[in-house]
Amino acid sequence: MEALCAMLLLGGCANQATPWDLRWLFSVRGDAATKEMQSAALTPPEEAKHLRNVRQLTFGGQNAEAYFSADDKQLIFQHQGDGVPCDQIYTIPVDTPDGKPPTPKLVSTGKGRTTCSYFFPAGDRILFSSTHAASAECPPKPDYSRGYVWPIYDTYQIYTAKPDGSDLKQLTHAAGYNAESTITRDGKHIVFTSTRNGDLDIYTMDADGSNVKQLTHELGYDGGPFWSYDGKKIVYRAQHPQTPEEIADYKDLLVKGLIRPGNLEVWVMNADGSGKHQVTHNGAANFAPYWHPDGKRIIFASNLADPKNGRDFDLYLINEDGTGQERITYAPDFDAFPMFTSDGKRLVWASNRNGKAPHETNLFLAEWIE
Repeated sequence: MEALCAMLLLGGCANQATPWDLRWLFSVRGDAATKEMQSAALTPPEEAKHLRNVRQLTFGGQNAEAYFSADDKQLIFQHQGDGVPCDQIYTIPVDTPDGKPPTPKLVSTGKGRTTCSYFFPAGDRILFSSTHAASAECPPKPDYSRGYVWPIYDTYQIYTAKPDGSDLKQLTHAAGYNAESTITRDGKHIVFTSTRNGDLDIYTMDADGSNVKQLTHELGYDGGPFWSYDGKKIVYRAQHPQTPEEIADYKDLLVKGLIRPGNLEVWVMNADGSGKHQVTHNGAANFAPYWHPDGKRIIFASNLADPKNGRDFDLYLINEDGTGQERITYAPDFDAFPMFTSDGKRLVWASNRNGKAPHETNLFLAEWIE
């Protein structure tokens, strides 16, 4: 550290500057040597096999679910932090001319809570869910007296807007939770999760909100769906209670607008809901699956390395048939919500690494190495 301080002309920084200060400086310097040092500071050695030139994109608060535009030039994500009491949707450019961290732009209403944003492939619209029509205030936090649970707010509806947030249009109108939406790369079909029929199931609809079809019918949570690049398959996360006790617990929580995501597995089905098959079988909490552009592999987040730790999630890569599983990240705490660029050469994800405050979550970008 002392040699590094001298090189950066930060006299005495071994005792005064924090690793955060140094890494922030690395993030705004553009030379190759600085980029290499930045990446080394942000990644454990085990991650070098697949991740190179790692760059931090956001600084502070909770930032997650960042997804590329179809041309890979923009990211859309959700953020909460100082002055933003619950998640709102923002966009940033992936790269900036001067290499400095980009300034996020608010594109949701700033009211209620939002989630699960995505770009239309033509780049002329965005897609997200929001509770703002029901109330401008943040919805109540979930009751954790029964353990770790996720809230399923029945005031979420799916909206589209122009990339600057204007021309807001509501796509769904069914009562209940309507969220977790993504769109095919031809811009014709949206897949989403809804409780409109009394359970958490996956549906598709046309890009204008018409022609709604239910794809899953199994009791339990089916959600977080993403289309394959050719639009022929859907990867998703699911938790299907089996025992009478599990079924009773699931139904009781769902009535209260909650689910317990302790045992989610990754599944794949065809675009019409046929051919459902389970990809992971590890009994851990597996979520945020996303297709590799090759259409054969899936990247996802899991706590399988430490299932007793509620926040220790890492990224894994697996073949669609469940073989060839490989761990990608090794940093402590939370790594999740991965997405590849269209060419498979870059990866974005959310992580607790390098945070200044406990559980701070930021977005990171890396070159992907096969």
